[in-house]
Amino acid sequence: MIRADHTVDTDRRVALVDLLDRVLAGGVVITGDVKLAIADVDLVQISLRALISSISTLYPPVGSAPRDVLEPADD
Repeated sequence: MIRADHTVDTDRRVALVDLLDRVLAGGVVITGDVKLAIADVDLVQISLRALISSISTLYPPVGSAPRDVLEPADD
């Protein structure tokens, strides 16, 4: 009997917490359209847009320096 090796590359594995942290740090926009039609007649059309981000990303604290000022540039 041959045993299959089910190892996962640990470099590619991303935890849900890490993914959520990346999304909230940068933000993401989700868009979609819903259309209700009967016999090619549009009855209802709904356009959806959602912005998901952390409050600190959208509105940095007053008097704080931007991140690029605090971190030295890699030359």
